[in-house]
Amino acid sequence: MGWLIALAVVVALAMLPLGIRAQYDSGGGKIALIAGPFCIPLKSSKKKKQQEKPKTEEKKAASGAGGAKKGGSAADFMPLVRTALDFLKDVRRKLRVNMLELKVILAGDDPCDLGVHYGQANAVAEGLMPLLEECFVINKRDVQILCDFTAEKTLVFARVDLTITLARILSLGFKHGIRAIKEFVKLGKLRKGGA
Repeated sequence: MGWLIALAVVVALAMLPLGIRAQYDSGGGKIALIAGPFCIPLKSSKKKKQQEKPKTEEKKAASGAGGAKKGGSAADFMPLVRTALDFLKDVRRKLRVNMLELKVILAGDDPCDLGVHYGQANAVAEGLMPLLEECFVINKRDVQILCDFTAEKTLVFARVDLTITLARILSLGFKHGIRAIKEFVKLGKLRKGGA
């Protein structure tokens, strides 16, 4: 009975959606972590003042400790690039946009100018959506372009909830991680063989 409970917990964790919520509104930008039904806001950290480095230290940091760095063969590098591109191609369709909200309220007192801006904003939104849908699975979306003849400035509200399940993260890591390790091992053998 205990192993059934453990299996149920593992399956539940594997199906748990993990991700981020990025939102912009009148209060500025906000980011929160998503873990299943929970949304945990992240507090913005204050930038610490860095002490100025002497110019000699800056030069050393720019050139590296051992002087100029030597590059490797581009031919040996290309399989690693292909592995990375395949990973990105795989991950983009496994990411889910649970909610995409964009509300733009255009401001202006001239109906002609506002009409032109309204048409331009709609054209951008209509052109952008197919590109986003090609990259991500979008569950729910709400895109609105509105006009306000009394407003002094254009306002924007935007929110995106982006998640991926733990099972998908593990499967992607396993699939592409093993492939990347094989490429690195192959490269190491070539280096030792003097090729």
